[in-house]
Amino acid sequence: MSDATHSKQTLPALTFAALGVVFGDIGTSPLYALKEVFYGAHHHLDVNAQNVLGILSLIVWTLLIVVTFKYVVVVLRADNHGEGGVVALMARVVEQAKDRPKKRNLAIVLGLFGAALFYGDGVITPAISVLSAVEGLEIITPSLATWVMPITVIILLAIFLIQQKGTAHVGRFFGPVVSLWFLSLGGWGIYNIAAQPHVLTALSPHYAVLFFIEHPVPAFFSLSAVILTVTGGEAMYADMGHFGLKPIRMGWLFVVLPCLLLNYFGQGALILGNPAAAANPFYLSISKWALIPMVLLATGATIIASQALITGAFSMTRELIQLGFCPRLTVRHTSGDRMGQIYVPAVNWSLLVLVLIVVLSFKTSSALAEAYGIAVTLTMLVTSILAFSVARRDWKWPTWMAVLVFVPMAIIEVVFLAANSIKIPSGGWFPLAFGGVVLFVLMTWRKGRGLLSERLKADQIELKPFVDMLATETSMPRVPHTAVFLSPRYDSVPNALLHNLKHNFVLHETTILVTVTFQPLPRIADGQRVLVERIGHHFYRVKVFFGFMEEPDVPAALEWCEEQGLEIEPLMVSYFLSREILLPTPGEGMALWRERIFEFMFRNASSAANFFKLPANRVVELGSRIVI
Repeated sequence: MSDATHSKQTLPALTFAALGVVFGDIGTSPLYALKEVFYGAHHHLDVNAQNVLGILSLIVWTLLIVVTFKYVVVVLRADNHGEGGVVALMARVVEQAKDRPKKRNLAIVLGLFGAALFYGDGVITPAISVLSAVEGLEIITPSLATWVMPITVIILLAIFLIQQKGTAHVGRFFGPVVSLWFLSLGGWGIYNIAAQPHVLTALSPHYAVLFFIEHPVPAFFSLSAVILTVTGGEAMYADMGHFGLKPIRMGWLFVVLPCLLLNYFGQGALILGNPAAAANPFYLSISKWALIPMVLLATGATIIASQALITGAFSMTRELIQLGFCPRLTVRHTSGDRMGQIYVPAVNWSLLVLVLIVVLSFKTSSALAEAYGIAVTLTMLVTSILAFSVARRDWKWPTWMAVLVFVPMAIIEVVFLAANSIKIPSGGWFPLAFGGVVLFVLMTWRKGRGLLSERLKADQIELKPFVDMLATETSMPRVPHTAVFLSPRYDSVPNALLHNLKHNFVLHETTILVTVTFQPLPRIADGQRVLVERIGHHFYRVKVFFGFMEEPDVPAALEWCEEQGLEIEPLMVSYFLSREILLPTPGEGMALWRERIFEFMFRNASSAANFFKLPANRVVELGSRIVI
């Protein structure tokens, strides 16, 4: 959704709303990031002025280079008709490479890998965010430490249970809560900076350079904690379709970035004055009288950050389904006013189970930090590679310019990735393993769909000669009204039509063959929704187009056929669908065990009737067995 789409709302209003959705993830990083630098499992830095200033300088320039320059200035331009995120970026590259199979396949693999890692982030972010916020109870009084885990589990359960109700009503509170959160971050930062104002000298990059020169090994491995300060950059890019480019840039440059920097400097100032405060610099930087309100505010902010990742997972799942890379799943609308408000039960409950397993296994935010960062860094690297292609092909950048911008970005991300590699044995394996499993499932589905398409194509009958043949068959009776046959192949006879003729021996007065096509665009204009072709002999061929961010509603789309001379009476239509029963066979296509996984996914996918919103009392399904 482009900025022009939001023209009815003012830029300040959109910026305020964006604060509550787009920046929740990166805005909760101060809860745990600086603590992990000095007290993480793999960090053994001495808490002294030189190291504190060096780390702060690294944080400042990581935020400026990775988030501000790469994402806010450059990558946010790489939208797909207003939509952002690694899947939308993949779709854009795939579209430009449709005549180059190798590049197209590489873009698909990279995009699916990035999507798989995003799901891993969707598991880790709610767990570490909520747990780190509730751990503030330990600062209020150590006797509350035993309540941290139960309260965290209760909050997480509530977050996922409320998803089926939708976030349209509670969403109106997101902007005020997150705005208050950022103002509090900035306010407490200024309060602590006032005691140690020389901490602001860390704005100079030479402190980061000196830190690396004098302590190269500790400085290198500290990057695995510094990366935690930018973990929401990719989520910010993925959410840009909700608000447009300008509100996100305004929100980041004038609110989020200043408040984050002030808070990090405030935590650094506290550590300079009291090195022991590095154990939990966020909550220890807050006056005792404000601890309870800040714990509550932090909990609210982390719930919102979790909400953004969960709804992002829902949206990404829908995109993957529309693009053909994921089995059809039940997708429910939770708002009659906002198209983006959706709920995917299978994804919701899967994430809940995994989040609870992660929380109960890792137990503390510090332990969870060991699993956090590596997946985000890999996703950022995938984005840089795909954005390089967009810059060269779509933006028409000369090669030297694209290399000058994206190669240094990729090098920085590879360095961060290398630093994070030490986390793999102690938790970093989880998002990698989880992402690997998701990638395997997505690739298996794609491969299986390709094999199924080949099998069906081998048995296909060309459409026009078949229709001409039927026209000569004078004994074939015609029954009243209209039959719509859904078929994935535009030029061949649908299996459902063949089975209907074989078993019922009749044709309808009007026969419409519908092929649904999902375009690598977020949305299709209503005027371009259908393409009608009259074949003759009361046969019509209709192409229906949907974008990957749209809900496919075939009956509603067919109403647009009237503009092209084909009138359809909705109450006089019967829909005929083919339902294939797959038979995995050794030596055919994929390995037998992988074929069985594909068959399981295919069998349990949401039915085409539900997916395309066909009226249940007007659908006829005809099955066939297919060997894969």
